[in-house]
Amino acid sequence: MASWNSVPLHVSNEVLGWVAFVCWSISFYPQVILNFRRKSVVGLNFDFVILNLTKHSSYLIYNSSLYFSSAIQKQYKDKYGHNEMIPVAPNDVAFSCHAVLLTAISLFQIAIYDRGNQKVSKIAFAIVIVAWLTAAVCFFVTLHNHHWLWLINIFSGIQVCMTVIKYIPQAVMNFMRKSTDGWSIGNILLDFSGGIANYLQMVTQSIDQGSWVNFYGNIGKLLLSLVSVFFDILFMCQHYLLYPTKKRDSETSSVPNNAKSSENV
Repeated sequence: MASWNSVPLHVSNEVLGWVAFVCWSISFYPQVILNFRRKSVVGLNFDFVILNLTKHSSYLIYNSSLYFSSAIQKQYKDKYGHNEMIPVAPNDVAFSCHAVLLTAISLFQIAIYDRGNQKVSKIAFAIVIVAWLTAAVCFFVTLHNHHWLWLINIFSGIQVCMTVIKYIPQAVMNFMRKSTDGWSIGNILLDFSGGIANYLQMVTQSIDQGSWVNFYGNIGKLLLSLVSVFFDILFMCQHYLLYPTKKRDSETSSVPNNAKSSENV
């Protein structure tokens, strides 16, 4: 069983892992609270939510399987080396469980709150169906050959694909509306912090073990951080630079003022 060589790095790894867990977990609440206060989900892209549920469900299957299954852990060590540490920590499993629950709550809010004329696109439905059909086929194949590590890597691949795809509808929607109203920036700021902490956690483990297997042995976690950080920066640019609230408010308030001045003339 692989063990830590440096106590400070071990402590740093644990702290960073739980920082990522806290940031990522809390990041779900601003949107849920915003929906609750407005009693509306207008501005929240429904494709994002349904793709996000598929993403986190796949990630939960990957994390829980690799963390709890001794058979899968054995296959991992046979492939990457018996001295390598399992790249899934307790905070990864805890986050995945929490993420599935909160995303399901967002989906429930979509069902009960004002939706305007928004709906889930046929493309998003098709992507989700293809993802789960692929997982189902791979599952039945694995029942025959028992390559369980290969199967959970399929789920990891699905969550990476969903991570890449899920942000695009919201980014496009913000662009088309020239607004981020209804889309919580608090979610993005916390998600960004969690992504950085998650990446640093992987770095500390690799430095301690003197091996970068932690990265390519858990490519899903690495890509999750990098893709999330990229889109978080994009959303921050949209919110603060391209479509800032103050700018929109000033433009709106200037209309009646101009009308008033014209009436006085």
